[in-house]
Amino acid sequence: MPPALSRLGSPEARTSIYQFTVYLPGAVATVFLGLWISQHGIPADQIGIINALPMLGLLLLNVVVGRLADRADDWRTAIIIISVASALAPIGLYFVSEFWGILLVWSLCSISNGLVPPIIDAATVRMARRNGTDFGAIRVWATVGYVVGVAAIGVALTQMGPGSFITLYVVMTLGRALLGLGLPRFRAPSAKTTLAEPNLQAVTGTRLRDSLQLWFVLPLVAFALVNSSNALIGGFAALLWHESGIADYYIGPLLAAAAAAEALAMFLWRRFGGRFTARNMILAAAIAGLIRFTVMAFNPPVELLFFVQTLHAFSFGIGYLGVVHFIANWTNEANAAEAQGFANMLQQGASMFALVAFGFLVELFGAGAFFYSTLTSSIAIVCVLLSLKLRPPKDAVLPR
Repeated sequence: MPPALSRLGSPEARTSIYQFTVYLPGAVATVFLGLWISQHGIPADQIGIINALPMLGLLLLNVVVGRLADRADDWRTAIIIISVASALAPIGLYFVSEFWGILLVWSLCSISNGLVPPIIDAATVRMARRNGTDFGAIRVWATVGYVVGVAAIGVALTQMGPGSFITLYVVMTLGRALLGLGLPRFRAPSAKTTLAEPNLQAVTGTRLRDSLQLWFVLPLVAFALVNSSNALIGGFAALLWHESGIADYYIGPLLAAAAAAEALAMFLWRRFGGRFTARNMILAAAIAGLIRFTVMAFNPPVELLFFVQTLHAFSFGIGYLGVVHFIANWTNEANAAEAQGFANMLQQGASMFALVAFGFLVELFGAGAFFYSTLTSSIAIVCVLLSLKLRPPKDAVLPR
């Protein structure tokens, strides 16, 4: 087989192709969903409920589904099942047009779609460590896919209109499900010491609750707090920038600058990742968040906004890599997806609370509402430092 085809058929390449599709349904929803719902005469407060309720469902299901995925013979099986379910769920959107029907069907769509990322990421990091390859270089394709998807789907919105939302969403989820059939096996064929498990003496048990000690939970809480502020950018930044007089043609590039910085950080991960421990990466994310969102609270000029938007490379990109590796360092394959689901549960909960609270703060303080993120980032820094004090890191630096 030619070398190029051999590389294309490698587990890493097949996983990268699937990762490219992970957030494409979300890209469709980002561009189209609000407009499509409003076409049915549903007011803004009900649109908020339609968007928020699935987050509550994910809070309840992430850990449970992760536990079931860990019990399967391979995570590949769970990923395919969930991908197929997420492709079937949106068909119901063709048959609903009022609030309760849309709420029910969209909740099924959003929940099934939201269950995919934690399992594929948990599986990918285990495979990458076992094979001695780069998790960041694989995971980055999820970010690239989202950026490409938002850009292309934005053009589709202009050409096709909001009425094409359901068909585009179905196409993206169906394509992802079909590509899921090409995923490799992720688990090690037998229990043995590998790059994925450099120091098994540090793993305390095969059940998630064996790992849920304060020093382990605190870094996950820290990133959840930082990431809740990242979620605020998507929900409120464009509105606040518009109200502060920033020209609308800057808003797209400002959002794109953050995504591009995140992708660059993940592409460069292999060059510097081995020099830092996982918790230090989460600490860097918290510090970057503190700087980024404090500056935003002062309603800075657009030139400075472009700079602080690039800090998304740390406040999300590096922080997320740190969380995934932290979980992989201190758990084993028996509860990998469940542990990642637990981390996602914390992130969903923090984001849901932040979105609700921030809406009230924006009404009172405008851009000054970002001081909320100053507070949460400060708490995140304390959480990581306390974790490091309670349980020092392993002697070895983070595997690349």
